[in-house]
Amino acid sequence: MITSDKSVSLPAIPAKRYFTIGEVSDLCGVKPHVLRYWEQEFTQLKPVKRRGNRRYYQHHEVLLIRKIRELLYEQGFTISGARNKLGEGKAAATVDPDAAVRLSGQELQALRQELTDISDLLSSALGNESSKGQLDLH
Repeated sequence: MITSDKSVSLPAIPAKRYFTIGEVSDLCGVKPHVLRYWEQEFTQLKPVKRRGNRRYYQHHEVLLIRKIRELLYEQGFTISGARNKLGEGKAAATVDPDAAVRLSGQELQALRQELTDISDLLSSALGNESSKGQLDLH
């Protein structure tokens, strides 16, 4: 009986700023032509291109490539599925459920009064009594 262990032990990522495509290939266990293909398929993967269109990957991109590799090779996702999975993580990170706070009418009125009081204090501190209570909060 043959057991297929798809998980491969990848080498540690050295503390460098940039990696060539060959180095990334070795670090991630993926051939260079596959990395170039993934650049087209995953919009998050954008290596810096310098001198003669040479690709230089940063540390976070190497981690992303390892994640893509894990999704495709170890978890069995399709390219489209992996793209969606990576997008879910991004969407979940950008949506903050506490970002929108609903206030009751009473709380809103108290907030308006507090802002008016602050405005009055600032106006009096600046010696501008003529604008007292003119903060428009409606």
